[in-house]
Amino acid sequence: MTDATSSDIVTGSASTVIRCGPGDVFDAVADIERMGEWSPECVGGSWVSPATGPVVGAKFEGHNVAKLGPITLKKWSTTSEVTACVPGEVFEFVAEGYSTWRYEFAEHADGTQVTESFSYPQYVGREKFMYETLARRSKAMVGAVEATLVRIKAALEG
Repeated sequence: MTDATSSDIVTGSASTVIRCGPGDVFDAVADIERMGEWSPECVGGSWVSPATGPVVGAKFEGHNVAKLGPITLKKWSTTSEVTACVPGEVFEFVAEGYSTWRYEFAEHADGTQVTESFSYPQYVGREKFMYETLARRSKAMVGAVEATLVRIKAALEG
């Protein structure tokens, strides 16, 4: 399932089933130091001291890159805070107090259904034109979510 809206909040999501238990999938996703292995945009992450792992309130830095083919358009880092963390059920964080990223894990006959979603306030004015009309940012983000889940699935299923 994917969606993107033009209302006040932009959202998108994708799901897949991974042939592993919910705890194992949660452990992989919540290990933010591994996200660079899977995400087309996030190239790495590290916990901000004193945090050493996923708990509500823990902060981490994510390092990102936006590319158009082989051309790097932008590099940036964000500070995120974990806002929901229930092993085997949900892992959620808010990046820069702006965009929310959420992973939900549910038992499935073939393993675990994992759904990754994002939401952020709609851009306005010139930024809306640039990010949504020209760059089609929310559509690109849904594609990145789908790619991330494909890569997580391949890594965990071996």
